[in-house]
Amino acid sequence: MSSDEQWTRPEPGEGPAVVAGQPSPEQVIAGLRATSEGGSDLTQLLTPEGQRVHSPQFDPYVADIDGKALQDLYRDMVIVRRGDREANAMQRQGQLGIWVPLLGQEAAQVGSGRAMKPGDMAFPSYREHGVAYTRGVDFRELLGIFRCSDQGGWDFKKHGFHPYTIVIGNQVLNAAGYAMGQKFEGKVGDEDGQATVTYFGDGATSQGDVHEGFVWAAVYDAPVVFFCQNNQWAISEPTERQSRLPLYQRARGYGFPGIRVDGNDVLGCLAVTRWALEECRHGNGPVLIEAFTYRMDAHTTTDDPTRYRLSDELEEWKLKDPIERVRAYLARSGFADQAFFDEVDAEADRFAAELRDYCFNMPDPPPSRIFDNVYAEGNPLLDKQREEYLSYLAGFAETAGGH
Repeated sequence: MSSDEQWTRPEPGEGPAVVAGQPSPEQVIAGLRATSEGGSDLTQLLTPEGQRVHSPQFDPYVADIDGKALQDLYRDMVIVRRGDREANAMQRQGQLGIWVPLLGQEAAQVGSGRAMKPGDMAFPSYREHGVAYTRGVDFRELLGIFRCSDQGGWDFKKHGFHPYTIVIGNQVLNAAGYAMGQKFEGKVGDEDGQATVTYFGDGATSQGDVHEGFVWAAVYDAPVVFFCQNNQWAISEPTERQSRLPLYQRARGYGFPGIRVDGNDVLGCLAVTRWALEECRHGNGPVLIEAFTYRMDAHTTTDDPTRYRLSDELEEWKLKDPIERVRAYLARSGFADQAFFDEVDAEADRFAAELRDYCFNMPDPPPSRIFDNVYAEGNPLLDKQREEYLSYLAGFAETAGGH
């Protein structure tokens, strides 16, 4: 295999290797351009202008997406963005300790999240608020993590959505192990099989846990979709400073397929993830998806992106907004009118108001909360520590009462 985007050594019989295993200047430039612009291998079903692009390979995976279903995807993205913006504002007002924005990545998260079936499992990092929403997790339950009042209170088995992972890339290794368990328990092999999706950013691809996850999944044909949201920036490091090649091409070195999809195209993300999950369900092993998108806001609310990226780059990506292209397609196709868009905006405002009311009135957890959910069952040592700690705190109350 060879292309203007690939400078790795060719397959046996396909021609000589590049001298000394080094790319030519032209190949390096082509690889970097593909890393920052999408490249010719970008899978796209809906353009930034809201025009439908047909794909013989992936159209069958969105054949059920009619006007009503597309309205639902639009509603998902609008509500998720509104919740994200409200949480961002509440952090600025001191109600949350920190917030991790997802602005600009709604299509990647909603599209891939809606592709999953109830029996599947998602392993997120810390930015997958949209995936959580599609898996039925109450958005309000995310706030406790960033308010530092709990570790995430949802039932991850019920929702098929694991707790957030703060350690960069660690969830990829966990997901590979979980998917291996799905295979060992015979839950793959047909249309009713189960699969796992794990989410990580472009920066995480430089972490050892990610590569170990790739190795284990490849060796055991684990039914796991590695979903990389390439938002172009690992905090302040651009993707081209981490990889000479587009990230999806790394899958080839591990022996499983990799594909790049327009991460701002909700139809494309839905179709490609459905395809990848089907591959996994039928026992064909792991798949790497690189959702090519852009982080429109800061890495977190402690970050200032104006210190390391240019405003014209941000303005360029605003023209590729994932929500606006669906809105344009709905309007152009006659699937929605202004009344529909106004109703969705009103619903999103109500969602944000409820979120805000909940956050401002969220009770502080009792001190004993730190001992809850440490172990699945009772533990004598932990019980003793709880008793000693609560007794220690009670001593302060008694002293204050004495005065």
